[in-house]
Formats: sequence, C-alpha cells, structure tokens
Amino acid sequence: MALKAVHHVQVTYPLEVENAMLFFYSKVLGLTEIPRPDVIKNESGAWYLLGDIEIHVSTEKNTNNQTSRRHFCFQVDNLNTFKEHLKAHGVEIIPDQRPLPGYIRFFLRDPGGNRIEIAELIKGSTVKLIADELSFDKPSVVVS
Repeated sequence: MALKAVHHVQVTYPLEVENAMLFFYSKVLGLTEIPRPDVIKNESGAWYLLGDIEIHVSTEKNTNNQTSRRHFCFQVDNLNTFKEHLKAHGVEIIPDQRPLPGYIRFFLRDPGGNRIEIAELIKGSTVKLIADELSFDKPSVVVS
C-alpha cells in the first residue's frame, strides 16, 4: 500500500468573508470552478480544479487561520509577474523570511486568513525539499 497523489486540499473561512473568498479563488487566482456532489451543492463554498488537484473552499465556524503557519504552495512560471497581478488586486505580499536554495517565493493570506506560498523554481535547479528529521520548522534541501 502506498499513497498515489494529492487529490484535494480544503481551505476554510468564516461565512462573513464568503464573497471575498469566492472572488479570490475564481477571479484573482483564476482557478476553474467544478461542480460539487448533489449532497453538498447547495451549501456555501466552491470547489476548484488546478491540474489534477482539487481545492475545496468551505465555511467553518470559529476559524482562526490568521495565525497559523500551515499552508499550501502554488508554483508559477514568473514570480514577479504573478506578484504584480496579486498587488493589482490589493493582495498583501508577505516576503520570504527563510529563502531556500533553488526557489524564489513569497507568501500571502487569502480573505479567510489561509496562508498560501507562491513559488518559482529557479531554472536549471534540481533542488528538492524534504522534511528535516529533527524539525518540521526547518526544511532540509537535497540536491539530486
């Protein structure tokens, strides 16, 4: 038995920012909305598709996303162009406080407070990130 792939990621938000969340994921990030199963199609939120991975955006009571370091990462081809696109939509860019070899990146928070990393792999780099055995706060770098 082995894991095969990431199927989806779920992010949550308080109901009062729903319009901003749906606008952010559909218009600002440009993700494609996909139909949800009938059993939940009338509930708040939306599902989006990027490549083979779904992003489920759903309401949650008492969310406290604003202080968490948990995040997911979108890879882009041109970090500076994407940064300017986000700034044009009023998105606050959080600079990278821990640069990693082989990547340039920054962070942001969606309207629900979820932390998102935006990264560009430096051309010609073969760097892969792995979890450090001693601390998940300090990723190791392996060059292959």
